[in-house]
Amino acid sequence: MGKILVQKETTPDPISLIGREAGVCWGADITNAERNYKRGLDCLTSGHGRTWEYPQVYLVLDGYSARVFRELYTHIGGGPTRLQASTRYINYEKGFDYVVPPKVSASEEATGVYEQAMADLVTALQKLEALGIPREDCGMLLPLGMESKVVLRTNLRNLIDMSHQRMCSRAYWEFRTLMKDVAQALSDYSEEWKYLVEHYFVPKCELTGYCTEKFTCGRKPKKTE
Repeated sequence: MGKILVQKETTPDPISLIGREAGVCWGADITNAERNYKRGLDCLTSGHGRTWEYPQVYLVLDGYSARVFRELYTHIGGGPTRLQASTRYINYEKGFDYVVPPKVSASEEATGVYEQAMADLVTALQKLEALGIPREDCGMLLPLGMESKVVLRTNLRNLIDMSHQRMCSRAYWEFRTLMKDVAQALSDYSEEWKYLVEHYFVPKCELTGYCTEKFTCGRKPKKTE
């Protein structure tokens, strides 16, 4: 399955950074590390979301499907940006790795159908290239299940918001996996990130106390009028 690389450009002390930036605006002493950390926690618990945009996150997301990356782009906001592996210049006619959904891999017959479809696409790509069709046009056949790679720059606020939507049990299964992998990678990156993941990366029902979805998974009760 996919893997996450947290790049060194990622802010190592996000809570303290929030405290330092807020302290500048408050005319506070930002040379005191302990006070910066406490000020950062205050900004988090008070819901001062604008300050959460200062901690930057640089991630390499590798081995997830093009489909889940398309879903990821719905969360591009507040300054995040990304680059994705090219479908114009990379030679996929030699074959490509792809994601097999768990419900497909659970069935031998379904797996056979799925893998044959992927093999047929590779054959078609090879035939088109042999006919002199440009690679950028051949690439129109590439499936959403193809594995891809993205370099993502985002921030704490964006990731917290994303977790509320994508840690929900009703979210697309691969995005739930991706979100879990991101949370684990950041937890391993530094103690401050571990604290943030444990306290703020939660499904939205944990914030509201009830389920906001039309069809609930049962984790929290539906809101009553």
